[in-house]
Formats: sequence, structure tokens, C-alpha cells
Amino acid sequence: MNDTMKNIELEKRIALPDALRVLMEEFPRNSWESNVQFDGLISFWLDKHMMFRRLMQAMITDSQQMIEGKLDSQQFQTRLSRYGGNFVSGLHGHHQIEDAHYFPVLEKMDTRLVRGFKILDEDHHALDRHLENFTKSANSVLQQNPISKDNQFVGDLNEALLGFDKLLDRHLVDEEELVVPVLLKYGMQGLA
Repeated sequence: MNDTMKNIELEKRIALPDALRVLMEEFPRNSWESNVQFDGLISFWLDKHMMFRRLMQAMITDSQQMIEGKLDSQQFQTRLSRYGGNFVSGLHGHHQIEDAHYFPVLEKMDTRLVRGFKILDEDHHALDRHLENFTKSANSVLQQNPISKDNQFVGDLNEALLGFDKLLDRHLVDEEELVVPVLLKYGMQGLA
């Protein structure tokens, strides 16, 4: 694998290649909401991304508070079960819709960006592995009764969440910066 290919892997990427960011020049992030094409679908989709970020932050905060002894064991497990379940099922469903429906339509709108949508699809597979690891860590924590603040399973979960958070954010930012400009330029035909 050459250096260019290595740099697009989610775990190593700091941004999408410039060739895939061509529409960001025409549609910078700070102009999205004022664009006439910014409608319910874009807003809904970005809200989904924000929900994933908030769930991740809630789980990170809770696991850190549990480690610091600032959160009750039962409350922590209840919240982890609820937030973790919503996070895993929501992210899986979101990625399935993108891969099966949105990305194939969007890549036809601007063929310069086909490679970008392939990268995002590859990201989804990489994130699936992290979701699996998160699920195993979370289930290990949920099986503990009671949990002590120095419980290794909570520490492992916190580390898994912190690493996953960085990758998820990298993916979401890149996805937003590829998808939203396409929608703003070409509209929503075929997506609703």
C-alpha cells in the first residue's frame, strides 16, 4: 500500500485529500445554514451526527466520573446500557442507509468525489470493528455487580471510548464536508 493509500485510512487520516474537498471551497462550513438548499434532510442528517457525538461524550463523561468515584454504580450501568444501546443501533442503522442508499446516489451527482464515498464506506467498516470492541467492553462493565471505581473493566471502557471518539469525529467531519456541499450544490433528488 503506498503512502497516499495509508493516509486515507481512518486511523491515520487527518483530513480528506484536497481533491475530494473541491466543493468545500464553494460551500464552506460556516455558510451551510444560510444556503437556500439547506433544508430538512441536511439538518436532520447533521442532527444525527450531533446525537452520536453527544452520546459518545455522555459515555466518556460517565466512565470518567465512575473512575473518579463521582457516579453511582447502578446509575452508571443504567446510563451505559441506554446510551450504549442507542449509540450502537443508531450508528449501525445510519451507516446502512448511507452505504445502501445515500452514497450511491450522491456519487453520481459529482463523479469527482466517487473516491471520497468509497473512503467513507471503508470508514464504516473500520468503525464497525470499534463498535464491536465498544460493545464487548460495555457488556463486560454491565455484567459487573457492583462496580468499584478502580474496576479495570471501566478503565478499559474509558480507553476504548476515548480512542473511538477521535475516529468517529474524524469520520463525521470528513463525511459532513463531503456530503453537505454535494447536497447544497446539486439538491436532494433521489434521496428522499
